[in-house]
Amino acid sequence: MSNNATLNDLQSAESKLLLQTYARNPLLLVSGEGVHLRDEHGTDYLDLLSGIGVCALGYNHPAITKAITAQAQTLIHTSNLFYTRGTTELAMRLTEITGLDRVFFTNSGTEAWEAALKLARAHAGLLRSEGKTIGTKIIAIEHSFHGRTMGSVATTHKAAYREPFAPVMPGVEFVPFNDVAALRAAFSTDVCAIALEVIQGEGGINIASPEFLAAARELCDSTGALLLFDEIQSGMGRTGTWCAYQHYGILPDVTTLAKPLAGGVPIGAMLCTEEAARAITPGMHGTTFGGNPLAVAVAIAVVDEIKQAKLLDHVNETGDYFLAQLRNLQQKHKAIKEVRGLGLMIGVEIESAELAKELLDGMMQHHIILNRTHETVLRLLPPYLIERKHVDQAITALDTLLTQPTKSSATLAGDAVHG
Repeated sequence: MSNNATLNDLQSAESKLLLQTYARNPLLLVSGEGVHLRDEHGTDYLDLLSGIGVCALGYNHPAITKAITAQAQTLIHTSNLFYTRGTTELAMRLTEITGLDRVFFTNSGTEAWEAALKLARAHAGLLRSEGKTIGTKIIAIEHSFHGRTMGSVATTHKAAYREPFAPVMPGVEFVPFNDVAALRAAFSTDVCAIALEVIQGEGGINIASPEFLAAARELCDSTGALLLFDEIQSGMGRTGTWCAYQHYGILPDVTTLAKPLAGGVPIGAMLCTEEAARAITPGMHGTTFGGNPLAVAVAIAVVDEIKQAKLLDHVNETGDYFLAQLRNLQQKHKAIKEVRGLGLMIGVEIESAELAKELLDGMMQHHIILNRTHETVLRLLPPYLIERKHVDQAITALDTLLTQPTKSSATLAGDAVHG
């Protein structure tokens, strides 16, 4: 198929060739610059999704382009049977910013989470060999999302993600998010890990309470179970700190990073303490592509750019402004039930799934890209480079859509007339 293929051409071909895993938006994207994407007709779209939280530095960023070009001219892949300089350089950066001790590189977030789960089971086995009482059960959280592989999906709460592939990995119990009493009731020496997102992304941008995280840390410390924090979406600066758990002053035994780590080049990482790392020896786990020189070089460039450009400060400042403007809009429009978020990880809960979908479609008509999660939540994960003028553009569009009559309101009015 030629580079001049139209949207219709691609839709026709993909309907026959690709596994139908996504209901794509009818939009053919061809390039990007900064916080904007461009379609086949030359129309620019303000991107408030950044590839589902991936493109932290936006599009066509010179630091990423330079890193890809330079590394492609030397080494792209060698396997993990040999040493390469970048692996250690990136590991040093990640252990410094997370406060953890050791790193295992992967290709994606779900592989990083898979490694975390395997580490939890292996660590429990090690403790049992040393005479301690600890089981294999994993406590996960309602409305969680950890990925698509079999272990990750077993700890993901939504039945639609798990049931088609049953039986998934056994030994997982779900407890309600932020319910300390339920967490304590479910915990025992049968548990090898508590697994949670500090901020649930797919679940609707739900923020963990300090009490919930503190209880999880206390319970794990009492038996030697591992505390696993999934920071795949909330990590790498998305909430204004390198990891969301740093807002709480609570250090996990294991964390996972991925989405924004290399700004669009696939890479993930599982980080852990020295104690947890004792459980893994050569041959127990591995990866062919994880931590390859190309991905590592780009990740180094992303970390360094976030530091040098002081983007954490910018994320905090712009995120606070975005949240404030959305909450002002909430005061004006009762259709907005709640605004939640930290930094540039924001959820806007709408009163109905139907209206949320209409708003999503309407924002696309205003050339603004975002998405809907948990049916009723508009999810905003913009590039870290977003400016106040872009926030204002989004607020104006959302205000306009909420002010004009919608299909939902028309339906309600019709019901009232004919009821």
